[in-house]
Amino acid sequence: MKESNETVSGRLTELVRRLSPIGPDLYYPDGNGAAFWRGMRDNAAYALDIEEMRSEGERLLNAPSPDLPYSLFSLFAGQGSRLEYERAYFEKRRRLNTFVLLSLLEPESQDYESAMLDAVWSICSELTWCLPAHVRAERPLSATIDLFAAETGFALAEIRLLLGERLPGLLRTRIAELVEERLLRPFLEKGPHDWEEAEHNWSAVCAGSIGSAALLLLGEEQDCGRLARILEKTERSMGFYLQGFGEDGACLEGLGYWNYGFGYLVYYADLLLRRSRGKLNWFRLDKVRRIAAFQQKCFLGGSAVVNFSDALPYSSVQLGLSRYLAGRFENVQSPPLALRADFRDDHCSRWAPALRNLLWRDRAEPAADWGTGDAVLQDAGWLISRIASEGGTFGFVAKGGHNDEPHNHNDLGHFIVAGDGAFFLCDLGCGEYTKDYFGIGRYAYDCNGSQGHSVPIVNGCLQSAGRDRAAIVLEQSTDSGGVCRFAVELSGAYDCADLQSLTRTWIWDKTGLPCLSLQDDFRFRAAPDRLTERFVALIKPDYAGPGRLLLRRGGLMLELHYDDRQLRSEVSARTYRDHFGQEQVWYTLDFHVLRSELQFGIRFLFKFVQL
Repeated sequence: MKESNETVSGRLTELVRRLSPIGPDLYYPDGNGAAFWRGMRDNAAYALDIEEMRSEGERLLNAPSPDLPYSLFSLFAGQGSRLEYERAYFEKRRRLNTFVLLSLLEPESQDYESAMLDAVWSICSELTWCLPAHVRAERPLSATIDLFAAETGFALAEIRLLLGERLPGLLRTRIAELVEERLLRPFLEKGPHDWEEAEHNWSAVCAGSIGSAALLLLGEEQDCGRLARILEKTERSMGFYLQGFGEDGACLEGLGYWNYGFGYLVYYADLLLRRSRGKLNWFRLDKVRRIAAFQQKCFLGGSAVVNFSDALPYSSVQLGLSRYLAGRFENVQSPPLALRADFRDDHCSRWAPALRNLLWRDRAEPAADWGTGDAVLQDAGWLISRIASEGGTFGFVAKGGHNDEPHNHNDLGHFIVAGDGAFFLCDLGCGEYTKDYFGIGRYAYDCNGSQGHSVPIVNGCLQSAGRDRAAIVLEQSTDSGGVCRFAVELSGAYDCADLQSLTRTWIWDKTGLPCLSLQDDFRFRAAPDRLTERFVALIKPDYAGPGRLLLRRGGLMLELHYDDRQLRSEVSARTYRDHFGQEQVWYTLDFHVLRSELQFGIRFLFKFVQL
């Protein structure tokens, strides 16, 4: 039987009365922040971090702080463009992060101190902390909380505590006022907000940031009731966030959103655990433990990762978050140091992970590499295989799932092949975020529609979106004999009346240099006029004679074998705008069926060869 709201609220209020005090010991083992930052300066493990922060500090000291005028803010409403405002907005956060961290590291520097105070003042002077894409005309700014407003409030609350009396009283007071006005009061009084019951990153980031800010600002006896209500709402939203995961712990939004959403759950959960003296502990949940292990499964060699949905193809790791999880859970591997995110990598300049990359560095030892591993993610409908051998590191991943996933792409039956840290058959990942990208035109973007994925085009039909457009997993297995098998039924993804069955089967042979066999079996009521097998690559293939294409990259080559008596090949160069607004070239490898029948199969073989 579930507890009533009154029972939960009463229990939390009583627990809040016994919370530990707000102080530096929430962050530093001995409560001595000055000693931690002095020690960091002399610790070789932090040499690259310090070099990156100082380099960024030098750049920013010689650059003006950007403005956020209405002309930039209004571009999204008028043109659907986000990047212009967001570049300036995130550059301001970069100034904040850089100068606060350098001020903690080198408190004797007047240049850093002055720049830090200006950065805090500038953020406090913004009309809104929300991005234009998240503001609605029908909802007043005073009642709007988006991801970035929540993050900003959390960052300022944390900076206020870490800087202590070094921050002038005027700014300390102003930060507390703004967090109250823009986060705490709207959260309690002006909801419900759409994200409060979201089963994706918004609930974790928004609620986690608000809950964290409250834990850092509300410490007086008279605050107990309000803090209990905020924690009650935060805990509820975290529950919805976790409902978005299956029991396999896979993040359907992609690895970048795992870092984002799950990261903010961890930042909040750590503060809650510390202030509650272990009484409120999200880390006890088995689902949290399984989600924590998702990252290590996604790397396919080097920095190449599984990038289904709106994810980038190459990724680094947030070392603080990763080592924290490795130190807390036995099933989580500590990441290779070579994958450490550069301080300058995060284009959104998020404070919370940047700080914890320094504070949580010693939670676990680095690993040499992720090593060999296969993962069957049954709820997601994914199979992932990573092979580390004398020939290099190779990766293969294929997916089922459905076409209404968070940050959905119409990509049932899509797959990726990687070798030596580079992609031979790829996923385009996330494109440039615009108004239309999240609107009715979403699947006209090649990175989102099935036309930009390695899946068949059946009688001119692309895959359709919707929860009922689901793959049926027929086989999903790995074994010690060096072979992975995965088979899915895909006919439900297509609005093609004559298509009765489309079964796609992969056999990934990991012995020696790996090879992949792909078999598509079709059954129709009436033979289709046209049918095309499409594969997606960033490499322009070479024609090597009948039935053979070659994709070369570095010291490796992927041979693609097909039956030229059944199929006619066509390679086309195309372009799309990536997440950062840059034009990128990609290639479709199309194989047109020469003669269709009511029932037939098509087989491809992909073989790695060392050059």
